[in-house]
Amino acid sequence: MRRYAAVLSEPHVRGLVAGAFLSRAPAGIEPLAVVLTIRELGWSYVAAGGVAAALAGGVAVAGPLTARLVDRLGARRVVAPLALLHAASILALVALGHRGASPLALVPLATLAGASFPPVAGVLRALWPALLGERRELLVAAFALDSVLVELIFTLGPLLAALLAAVGAPSWALIASAGLAVTGSLAFATRAPVRTYAPGAQHGRETGGRLGALRSPGVRTLALVMLPIGFCIGSIEVAFPAFGEALGSRALGGPLLAAWSIGSGIGGLAFGARAPAASGRALVALAAAMPLATMPLALATSFWAMAPLAVLAGLAIAPLMITANQLIGGVAPRGALTEAYVWPLTALFAGVALGSGASGALVDHLDWHAAFVAATAVGCAAVLVAYLRRSTLAAARVATSAAA
Repeated sequence: MRRYAAVLSEPHVRGLVAGAFLSRAPAGIEPLAVVLTIRELGWSYVAAGGVAAALAGGVAVAGPLTARLVDRLGARRVVAPLALLHAASILALVALGHRGASPLALVPLATLAGASFPPVAGVLRALWPALLGERRELLVAAFALDSVLVELIFTLGPLLAALLAAVGAPSWALIASAGLAVTGSLAFATRAPVRTYAPGAQHGRETGGRLGALRSPGVRTLALVMLPIGFCIGSIEVAFPAFGEALGSRALGGPLLAAWSIGSGIGGLAFGARAPAASGRALVALAAAMPLATMPLALATSFWAMAPLAVLAGLAIAPLMITANQLIGGVAPRGALTEAYVWPLTALFAGVALGSGASGALVDHLDWHAAFVAATAVGCAAVLVAYLRRSTLAAARVATSAAA
């Protein structure tokens, strides 16, 4: 734990981490809250999965574009306006949904909400080397701390959504999420390191041309690995509430998603404390652990059988993200650092969108077991991609165009 304490003792870190935590909290609240809200309004899991997919798809489509804006214009001019747009979109979705709008009519608002999600994660990850200065030995611990905080978001977020759904309505969680997005983003964007962060200006507006960060084969590899991992995650996010509904309560999906995230947090803390070196080989091993740990979820017969399996299924998630973040810093093009950190996250959300949509259909036409089987099968593709393209992750830094 000394490594984590050392990271938090660096100037500005605690304030940035607190702002980033609040700003990213909607990522843990909104997926389950959207599914529960659409179901409460009387629509099917296909409809609920479709709206959740639109939310994640908006992040996937716009994530690199908003990150490129940060690289060109600076974080201060991008983060806060996007947070306000995100909150407005979520509130509009709630209002129209309760006025009888169909899920199809809510898809554009969900897409806009996802597209306007502030790129706080990419900014914070890109800032870590500068925040730590000469103490580069703490970088793995910093990425681990960041990943564990994300898992805390995905632990508390579903619990909050489930709690508000139980005591009031799922839409209450969406309203709370909108408030957190604005509060956290404003707190983050007003910190001194964020106000001065503009990689494009530091490198003569060099942001990688039309391809941006994707001109790096290593960035492309990490994005391609995260796409099927995202499908796996999106499928599980739909499957847990469906499993709970089969037991008599959709709200049981909240504690199960929380248990899943707790497993990831435990894995991240242990991984970061060891501070292992990142490599293509490590990425392959961690990518393989994800579908292997997901497979047993399809065999659970009760909540108390599923809960420990959910914890085990989450153990590899944070270590995989930590390793990907370490590798990004070595293969990112100059002047496109924020965008480079966002591409794997973008691919992850694209996979989540595909997984949510596909699993919603599988649950409606088959059952929750099929969603877990699909998550396992598609997750295996990440292992193949990581293995075949592991050599692209060996470069120290990509400064010129390269073809895979």
